[in-house]
Amino acid sequence: MIRVAAPDVQALPATRQSQRGVRMRRRSERSLIAGALAGSEADLEALFRRHWPRAYRAAYLIVHDHAAAEDIAQEAFMSAVRHLDRFDRRRQLGPWLRTIVANRAIDWARARAARRETGSEPLDAPAPPDSPPGLHSPAVVTALAELSPEHRAVVVLRYVLEYTPGEIARALELPRGTVNSRLRRGLDALEASLREADLR
Repeated sequence: MIRVAAPDVQALPATRQSQRGVRMRRRSERSLIAGALAGSEADLEALFRRHWPRAYRAAYLIVHDHAAAEDIAQEAFMSAVRHLDRFDRRRQLGPWLRTIVANRAIDWARARAARRETGSEPLDAPAPPDSPPGLHSPAVVTALAELSPEHRAVVVLRYVLEYTPGEIARALELPRGTVNSRLRRGLDALEASLREADLR
């Protein structure tokens, strides 16, 4: 697992801190990928920092488990790094990475559901955290957790990560009609769950 330690910016003079910040902002993603492929740990760390928040958030909203989301996002990043030499650098890295995250998160959620069915894991899901990641209320996060992994994934990809239905179909290797059907059912279930929560 990658555990990226923040650089000790306190030890740098203020002028060096600001110069370093400007250089990091100017670096294009292509340049960082080229550096990472050449073995630059700094460029690999910069890519990780740039993409970690959305990768983790996507994983969490699908699996509804902080520890699992961290593991999934890190494993997805490591998988992306291992295959970086095959990545088409004309594309953005983020959507490709989040596709890996979504697929791993769906697999993890399915495996957990299967363990519950066989009785090897308790049926009670963990309580939602007080401060869910991102801008989603606890009610929305809880309602998302009640969806099946398949419905949760398409809803998160569409409305959190802003993929188009066509992009979701390609990412999850599904017919577009299946994506649209899962989106409709997922949104209907989400709406019903939120309405029920309001009545309590």
